[in-house]
Amino acid sequence: MTNAPLNGATNAANLRGAVDLSSLVRPPVPAGGAQPSTATGVVRAASDATFTAILDLSSTVPVIVEFFGQGIEPSLGALVEQYGGRIALATIDATANPQLVQAFQVQQVPTVAAVVGGRPIQLFTGMLPEAELRDVMEQVLQLAAQNGVQGTIPVDASAEPAEPVEEPLPPHHQEAYDAIAAGDFATAIREYETAIAQNPRDQLAVAGLAQVSLLARLDGTDAAALRSAAASAPADLAAQLAVADLDVAGGHVDDAFGRLLDLFPTLDHAGKNTLRARILEYFEIAGAEDPRVVAARRRLTGLLY
Repeated sequence: MTNAPLNGATNAANLRGAVDLSSLVRPPVPAGGAQPSTATGVVRAASDATFTAILDLSSTVPVIVEFFGQGIEPSLGALVEQYGGRIALATIDATANPQLVQAFQVQQVPTVAAVVGGRPIQLFTGMLPEAELRDVMEQVLQLAAQNGVQGTIPVDASAEPAEPVEEPLPPHHQEAYDAIAAGDFATAIREYETAIAQNPRDQLAVAGLAQVSLLARLDGTDAAALRSAAASAPADLAAQLAVADLDVAGGHVDDAFGRLLDLFPTLDHAGKNTLRARILEYFEIAGAEDPRVVAARRRLTGLLY
């Protein structure tokens, strides 16, 4: 079965609605030191232990991520090489890399995703005809350009890597990104709030604030404990908001919307305002054009009026 490439959430210019790969940014170092990835050329083997290099590379060029295994071999290398270093390919053995399989929600092979600017994008599962594959590559390049990822790398593995092409970020965005990378979510929140105060129409800051607020709420929490608490107290607003955060962080946006909208009619006025504010944050994270957001917004409007 083949899924349609580049779903609605993928088309958002700031990569909204993506799966959180923060747990893989600094993976544990295996005994005997870090294992090197195949770090030259446009086709590179990657693993749980070496994926940081792929995240770094995705700030220069978009990286296609091809999961293989169970008798299926990688097949996209020749096509990617035709793009002259504007796209890279990371091949991953799904049978040997459980962290990446979980992070990308791989359920079958082949599964193909992408990483742009450190953020993952679901593309498709199964096989596509070459014409459709080229269309997917062009869409990924367009999305990368929207996010300032327009560098090149040498196709020849022996050549020196090209310098990345970076566009300056709006005021306070770089400070917010740096703070997130350092795990300082409070500072990132303040930077985004300052950017919004200076320019209320800065939609990237609005979305960034929603995303980092979610990370801050989940920082240090125990997922199993949150889900257990929500299951034992289905009418408790705080418990349901916490597990909805988990759903959104894991890419299960529909589950979060359904959970909270089912609860909405049972709440008092203050509870409804709290829940509505949280859902509006989720709308920013997923993106207004996401069909799941469109449906949830329609349902929320019906509940309000």
